[in-house]
Amino acid sequence: MKKIILSTIGASLLLNGVLFAKAINPTSQEVSAKAVQKETQKVDDKRLKLVKEALSSLELSASALKELNENKSDKAKKDIELALGKLESILASKHAPELLPIDQKVIVKNFIGSAKDVKASVEKVKELLDDGKIQEAGDLLISLQSEIDITTVSLPLKTYPDALKLVSKYIIEEQPKKAKEILKVALSTFSETKEIIPIPLVNTLRLVEVASDVAKKDKEQALKYLKSANEELNKAQELGYISESTTTYKELHKLIKGVEKEVEGPNKAEKLFKELGNKIKEFKEKIFSKN
Repeated sequence: MKKIILSTIGASLLLNGVLFAKAINPTSQEVSAKAVQKETQKVDDKRLKLVKEALSSLELSASALKELNENKSDKAKKDIELALGKLESILASKHAPELLPIDQKVIVKNFIGSAKDVKASVEKVKELLDDGKIQEAGDLLISLQSEIDITTVSLPLKTYPDALKLVSKYIIEEQPKKAKEILKVALSTFSETKEIIPIPLVNTLRLVEVASDVAKKDKEQALKYLKSANEELNKAQELGYISESTTTYKELHKLIKGVEKEVEGPNKAEKLFKELGNKIKEFKEKIFSKN
């Protein structure tokens, strides 16, 4: 009995040791998967809190239009005044935004393959196009995306309140037709912006951060992470993510190589890691967005 208990304890300690080691040094794939999860969560956490005042204002404006159609001008005027009142605190602020977010959608598209797979797919697209198989080529081309897309619909604060004031004026002047026309335009004028976060660059940055954390304790593992970071960078480049940053892919590859040499040598790469991380972060944040 004692022997069985000791064996169980030993097995438990061994298992815990393996799990503990895994927690300290996760694989590059695990680091990347966690990075995507973390970035997506960050987007969710930062998800623009829909401005309640803006939504209420829209609802009241929609009600006013309905009431104008029903010849209830007095009720419509009250709702327009309430709609404007909902925006007063925002308009009074010195830092009033030009756009008030009212809706947001997040889509994750993750191309699992490597940079080599991207190259092979691009060649396949060219072959399909040469063969006149346009639809097949298009489907394959669409799959060559690895990004988090954030689409935000906003209310233009510069024009919307002014439009409501004009509606109110026309109602007072007993010109419901003009009031309805202005209100219809106001309720259909929104701004849509799209932000792109390239997943390979998210992975690159996280792999560099993890490599920096373990470089002093586990040189070999740090180099593995840096190799994977380089591969993710290649993937981003092959997928065609273009940044407005003055930093280039060539420069980032060079910085990674410099960090690798330092880790292999005297291993005093703290400043290099920091510089590399900052460059990747800046490069990622300046990726062209789709408007």
